[in-house]
Amino acid sequence: MTKSKDTPQSQRTANNSTATTARQWELLNLLERGSWRGTHHLHEQLSLANFDVSLRTVQRDLNALSKRFPIEKNNANPQGWRWKEDAPVQSLPHMNLSQAVAFNMVEANLAQLLPPAILDELFPWFDLARRQLKDSKITHNWLDRVRIEPATQPLIAPEICRECKDSIYQAIFYERQITACYTRRNKDNPGEYVLNPIAIVQRGVVIYLLATKVDDEQQIIRTFALHRFTEVTVDEDSKAVIPDNFDLTSYLDSGGMGFAHYLFKDLPNHGKNTKITLVFNGKAGTSLTESRLSEDQIVTDDEEHNTQTITATVNLTSQLVWWLRGFGKKLISIEPEILERAVKQDEAGM
Repeated sequence: MTKSKDTPQSQRTANNSTATTARQWELLNLLERGSWRGTHHLHEQLSLANFDVSLRTVQRDLNALSKRFPIEKNNANPQGWRWKEDAPVQSLPHMNLSQAVAFNMVEANLAQLLPPAILDELFPWFDLARRQLKDSKITHNWLDRVRIEPATQPLIAPEICRECKDSIYQAIFYERQITACYTRRNKDNPGEYVLNPIAIVQRGVVIYLLATKVDDEQQIIRTFALHRFTEVTVDEDSKAVIPDNFDLTSYLDSGGMGFAHYLFKDLPNHGKNTKITLVFNGKAGTSLTESRLSEDQIVTDDEEHNTQTITATVNLTSQLVWWLRGFGKKLISIEPEILERAVKQDEAGM
């Protein structure tokens, strides 16, 4: 049995094929979605990457690649190329800086809320984003230059049992009941609960499970802090029972998480979509001209009386009350009267 050897011609063919693949892969990396890249620019970038080819070769490569990948050209002169807007993400070999920053912020701030199964699929993208930011030719490291700062006093998130969280997210994802050991606030020992998991809500740094007790015929929705679970078992054979017509947005708007104020409980829809009028001293309300309270917000400046009046349609909640209290004496008047009463009463009267 004799060993086969590549002839010089076949070896040259193999080398040419490898070089073509590498060059075309680099071309795909140079293209972006939403921005056109001219053929002359692409040719220059290939030259900087040590690909010694003609402009005509680059044009032939792009036309050939367009038959296999979702890329498109325009009718400009010189011609431009880009990834199509509807190109599947798995087809994109390149992540631009804006996308990398977005993935980095998602990982830093939303990872706690994502089900483990989805989080596992996103890890390659998070890793790609970190590498893209780290390897960027920009002088400063983006990872040290992008942050989301809380608007309230920052707190350290309580530690959550990883196995418990994974089981709870799995139960919600597949709509299954759980049996759990849970320690209520001001209690020393955990109790056993059989629950119908409904939804996950993060309030500040604390993550809550919304659920009903399986043995509760009234299906009262209760809140359970994830960090107080010590053991959770998913019942694969028991489907979770979700209250009829449950809608998370409506539940939260009606004060289900404690955002409702007792003065507003008898108002139509608990004070939802209420027109309010705020009169500020001087320019104290100027920040609201940049970050509006609502889409229909109107700002009126009265230079003669040195006041600023803002009208908007909002939901009347405890959060709104506490936020308005932060303006202190800079907030001259508030309408409707029931909102002003809630803002001006002291904590002892609440």
